[in-house]
Amino acid sequence: MDLTIVIPLYNEEESLPELEAWIRRVAEPLYDYEIVMIDDGSSDNSWAIVEQLAAQNEQVRGIKFRRNYGKSAALNVGFQASQGDVVITMDADMQDSPDEIPELTRMIREDGYDLVSGWKQKRYDPLSKTIPSKFFNWVTSKVSGIPIHDFNCGLKAYRKDVVKSVEVYGEMHRYIPLIAKWSGFPKIGEKVVEHRARKYGVSKYGMKRLITGFLDLMTVSFLGKFGKNPMHFFGALGSLFLMLGFGILLYLSISKLLYQEFGIAERPLFHLGILTIVVGTQLFLSGFVAELVTRTASDRNQYLIEKEI
Repeated sequence: MDLTIVIPLYNEEESLPELEAWIRRVAEPLYDYEIVMIDDGSSDNSWAIVEQLAAQNEQVRGIKFRRNYGKSAALNVGFQASQGDVVITMDADMQDSPDEIPELTRMIREDGYDLVSGWKQKRYDPLSKTIPSKFFNWVTSKVSGIPIHDFNCGLKAYRKDVVKSVEVYGEMHRYIPLIAKWSGFPKIGEKVVEHRARKYGVSKYGMKRLITGFLDLMTVSFLGKFGKNPMHFFGALGSLFLMLGFGILLYLSISKLLYQEFGIAERPLFHLGILTIVVGTQLFLSGFVAELVTRTASDRNQYLIEKEI
């Protein structure tokens, strides 16, 4: 199969028929394609619409979660279900244009990119959303070393090997480029794409993601560097604290023996030495526990699927 279009959705009943028709109009003449719609526990009639679309178009597949797990869960399940050599993700709110599909597909096929991220250079969002987003994307680009402008853009294209190799959970969907880079897919490109004003429904994003976004960035950066060997991080810190603590206690011991100093146990430096040894030991133990956890975390991406077409 040439192309899979993965669409996570939550309470988007009004936009789905128009979006499916637009995708079909663009993709049907060019590709052997499929549309995978993942209903993330919608409370409206979104799933009924997906069933209708699947009955009308055999290229439409649907997956319905029993409850709302979040966009990362929907994308992860959509990636597992995809069969196309090129996988394109887009939001269900009609703010991503399906007219971008041919060029994104070409960049993966012909230009050799592993991943192409959309960049909504001209946005129709309020300043309360665009200014924090620009700052967030700037920080993420600097921390990750990936020179793209819009990490959170839902419109992205992937080589099939990428979506079958990465694991997305929690709120990590905005960091898929970084996850792909750490997974061994370094050729990441960017394309300016059209941003359309929301036509139906309401935005699902709020100020909460600004808080969680930076925490997620730290998490994915740590997992990328130390996810397979957390002892390298905790062990290095533990060694540093242990050496500092032993150095302090050695200095105090020499002072006691050579200069007959009294009251060493009352000195703040003595308590600092004891504290650093305790902290260093705890970091070492944390490293060992983390090594055990990484070997028993295979169930973190299991979700309850109620129905599937």
